[in-house]
Amino acid sequence: MRKSSELMSVILAGAVALSMAGCSGTGAGETTAAQSGGASQGGGETYKVGICQLVQHEALDAATKGFMDALKEELGDAVTFDEQNAQGDSNTCTTIINNFVSGDVDLILANATAALQAAQAGTNEIPVLGTSVTEYGVALGIDDFKGTVGGNISGTSDLAPLDQQAAMLKELFPDAKKVGLLYCSAEANSQYQVDTVKAALEGMGYTCEYYSFSDSNDLSTVATKASADSDVLYVPTDNTAAAAAETIDNICRPAGVPIIAGEEGICKGCGVATLSISYYDLGVATGKMAAKILKGEADISQMPIEYAPQFTRKYNKRICDELGIQIPEGYTAIE
Repeated sequence: MRKSSELMSVILAGAVALSMAGCSGTGAGETTAAQSGGASQGGGETYKVGICQLVQHEALDAATKGFMDALKEELGDAVTFDEQNAQGDSNTCTTIINNFVSGDVDLILANATAALQAAQAGTNEIPVLGTSVTEYGVALGIDDFKGTVGGNISGTSDLAPLDQQAAMLKELFPDAKKVGLLYCSAEANSQYQVDTVKAALEGMGYTCEYYSFSDSNDLSTVATKASADSDVLYVPTDNTAAAAAETIDNICRPAGVPIIAGEEGICKGCGVATLSISYYDLGVATGKMAAKILKGEADISQMPIEYAPQFTRKYNKRICDELGIQIPEGYTAIE
């Protein structure tokens, strides 16, 4: 019996050793050393980055992709991402950010204004970079904003020259009289844009009217009234409008009302023309900022907000052809 007991002990010890060896792998559902915050294959430091994107649509998706591509190019497999989408709900942004904070991520990307506001409220220690945010002073409640947020926040802005967007409307629709400004009232940066464009258009002789919706539930009703009352609509860089561009198009195009859009994604869905930026390039710029912060090469509190280096005049050929709108030279068709 004693020999049998000793044999059983040897078998059990071997089984335990095999089990421990099996646990050292990284099969499906398991984390690599980089994902768990341990050493990378090269033995260097690793980083966890949390991404909070307000809603899924073309512009924000492009910004997130550019950010991730740039960071991976800079840091390789030393960086891992926890990518979360709030599905358009600002309260979900708060939950996502709180989870990032409790998970002790090394940096947070806040993609869109509501995500940035949630990050501002959620942490004053973890570095936060915003992107696809139009005006940081408005978004963060900073009076007399000078271009640098300070503290643990910086980022990139998707602000295109609003006076030039107004001039584009004037160029394309010089005989129009009434311009409707269609936007989501829950987005502070949308209010900033329509206020600025309204002032510019009124200076050109147009009559402008606000048409605000609180969320996607009342968008159809508001868009229907706006298209009935207006010769042309202006839709700013607005995440709710971008996510519902098809709904807007289904109302305004049959009514024969053209839309000047604040960015390419909205223009592709329902607009005739836009002065827009590359959101992918904006994300790349943000990713390069993140790499400098993570590597200790820059102090986020001293990093000014960065802006898109160039803007492109684009048009939606499909909708322009249907509405019989002639686009002058100098515009590029949206593919």
